[in-house]
Amino acid sequence: MAQEWLIEIVKGAGKFFLHPVFYYLFFLAAILGVSRVKRERDNFHVRAENAYFELRQLLPLGLLIGLVLSLISIAAGLVIPLETIVFTAVLTVLWSFTTKIRWMAPAYTLGFAFFATIFAVEQKWPLPSFFTSISDTKPSVFPAIAVLLALLLIGEGILIFKNARKGTSPKLIKSKRGQRVGIHEVKRLWMIPLFLVIPGEVLKSPFEWWPVFSIAGHSYSIILVPFAIGFFQQIQGNLPIDAIKATGKKVIWLGSIILLLSIAGYWSPIASIAVVTIAIVSREIITLRQRMADENRPFFFSKRNHGVMVLGIIPQSPASLMGLKVGEIVTKVNGIHVHDKIGFYEALLKNRAHCKLEVLDTNGQIRFAQRALYEGDHHELGILFVQEERNRGSEAV
Repeated sequence: MAQEWLIEIVKGAGKFFLHPVFYYLFFLAAILGVSRVKRERDNFHVRAENAYFELRQLLPLGLLIGLVLSLISIAAGLVIPLETIVFTAVLTVLWSFTTKIRWMAPAYTLGFAFFATIFAVEQKWPLPSFFTSISDTKPSVFPAIAVLLALLLIGEGILIFKNARKGTSPKLIKSKRGQRVGIHEVKRLWMIPLFLVIPGEVLKSPFEWWPVFSIAGHSYSIILVPFAIGFFQQIQGNLPIDAIKATGKKVIWLGSIILLLSIAGYWSPIASIAVVTIAIVSREIITLRQRMADENRPFFFSKRNHGVMVLGIIPQSPASLMGLKVGEIVTKVNGIHVHDKIGFYEALLKNRAHCKLEVLDTNGQIRFAQRALYEGDHHELGILFVQEERNRGSEAV
């Protein structure tokens, strides 16, 4: 039996590359990277991360999370109808057309696919003939979808907590008072490939080569499904890393609570409707509360009288190698107090061979960062500052 399962899993993984969403997510991630670089160049005349950054974030951690969730899903005996998987894929594409990347999260794709599946059954929608998996399943199919949604919410929270805080993008905007201020933005897309068990021989009827196995007289198929995880957050009143970690924790807690509640659906399948509704509404509340709380805070990245605030650091630049971090304030350069970019640049030229910075870190502690300077370093330290609009924003210093 174990060998049979292993063979079917390998075959199911091979069909993963037939799923159109797999390629579509790579396309969208590339678009996100190009649009971010264009915006950063408009603001700073230089980009932070390169255009391939979003593509590099799409899969690595998602593969590990998908493997763990797949083991849990199969061990728990979750059987998901093919209709739900197709509706999820369709909604993933439809939500992407709104350009609101956060709607491509599981709460809005799988959550609404759950209700689409119910309506398709109740209203007897004229689906293609091979969509018959609902008729081959027990009422436990709906609680299984609720459990799957909970698992994906937990996976989403882990991705936000671990990955979204990396490479946040600096951005310049105008405050309500007309001042030029900085914020950070995260617009990220991930993929979680997940092995799912499909009831019946629904895939074998159009595709004769599709693997099918039997358990206790019932036929099942295994398919590797790419689930999209979209995330968007703007941070103006806090350090990006702190704000994003807080959001990730909340989503993990939400997924854990939904997982506990979804178990009730196995005693009363109608409870699954309430659980999925709670998941969708609660995920939206997390986003709205974060946005409202952040908008009520003063701008963190604004002009300071006692130094210049570091809005962004270009990766692998001299500033990055010196250990400078977003949110720190440079108070002195080569022993000279600085208050703006021009003063920073002039102080830097006082010593063309060496750079010594006095920095106020995010904990309010003073530290020193220094290094030898080489040809070109005077103009390309790799620090992004908030500047007045007449300079067309900040530049890399």
